[in-house]
Amino acid sequence: MKTGAAVLVNDCAVVGQGDQVAVVTDAGLRAIADALVEAVSGAGGTPTLVLPPTRAIDNEEPPATVASALKGADVVFLPVALAMAHTRAVREAIAEGARVVSMTAFTPRMMREGGLFTDFRARQPVCVALADRLSGGSSLRVVNPAGTELSMGLKGVEGNSHACLLDGPGFTAVPNIEANCSPTQGTCAGRLVVDGSIPYYGVGVIQENVEFVMEEGFVTSISGGDQARFLSDLLADQDDRWVYNVAQFAFGLNPDCTDFTGEMLNDEGVNGTIHLGIGTSANLGGTVSAKTHFDAIIREPTVWIDDEIVVREGEVLVTP
Repeated sequence: MKTGAAVLVNDCAVVGQGDQVAVVTDAGLRAIADALVEAVSGAGGTPTLVLPPTRAIDNEEPPATVASALKGADVVFLPVALAMAHTRAVREAIAEGARVVSMTAFTPRMMREGGLFTDFRARQPVCVALADRLSGGSSLRVVNPAGTELSMGLKGVEGNSHACLLDGPGFTAVPNIEANCSPTQGTCAGRLVVDGSIPYYGVGVIQENVEFVMEEGFVTSISGGDQARFLSDLLADQDDRWVYNVAQFAFGLNPDCTDFTGEMLNDEGVNGTIHLGIGTSANLGGTVSAKTHFDAIIREPTVWIDDEIVVREGEVLVTP
């Protein structure tokens, strides 16, 4: 896994001489973390391995000691089983100047092949162009052949470009090249029919379409087969109305993420897809902090920003 670790350390996070680097991991991803530690040392950084206690759900806050380790680092790598990206701890680390690389549920396969080995610099201009469209738009509409028909507002929204490259303080998830935003609070309405993947909580690649109904920026119902029932029950158990908040709209833009595998950061980056994030929006430009955050990905979307078609049936039409 040395080649993949070198891409993450040298290209994505640009680790340099004297950088203090926190590698936060779990026992099951220790081999990946060890490869990162070795690559960080080779780049002249000082790595610290952090093994937090087990958390119960994606994007649950880590303990204060882990949050302190993040805030004290120049660079943070997060090869963890349960996502930590949408937490206050990460937000505060970025505010202190950290470069944070999310690697949720990374696998040895992802370290050896696939989206990690795309040309991130070449893809960055398209990512920026779509983020600019989100910033400059007033409304967005998306449909897909499975039955999605969804609209949301973009007024006051700032688009984010995440091309897996950190040239300064900030956040990116690798290899998930995406342009995203937190839509105008309370405006998302319609149906999202998920026929791709929900790579959180063990749901994975969709076996039977999962339909979300949204009203005034909240999910009001989830229907479908066993996967839908599991997700509906899990969210209800959180006893937090904000876990139903429509937090994020995002374009997947990695040309070397070609199909859904159930691996979170592969699936979210599949080129020409879109995903909605539900729950916490605070790390995306919104204001909501919920008990969790998850993404739901659809195939072959057509997306309008105002009157411009920016994606047609999964083909990205925007050019830099």
